[in-house]
Amino acid sequence: MKPSPWPTGTLEERVLAAIDEVRPAIRMDGGDVELLRVEADVAFVRLVGACHGCPMAASTLADFVGERVKLYAPEISRVVAE
Repeated sequence: MKPSPWPTGTLEERVLAAIDEVRPAIRMDGGDVELLRVEADVAFVRLVGACHGCPMAASTLADFVGERVKLYAPEISRVVAE
């Protein structure tokens, strides 16, 4: 049997899978993203390294990280940086 192309598992596991997928691109720019916690339908993350304080951080969070998280975990309505 072929493995499923989509991450399966708990909500947190799927959020982590999405973050792991985008992490290499973020690291190429000197940053990183860490999952802090999932509460109800919100994933709380921390942007670190070059991402912390970067003018493009909001765009990276919403357009890149958030979109991948919502794809793998549609129960998540928002990804919030702390």
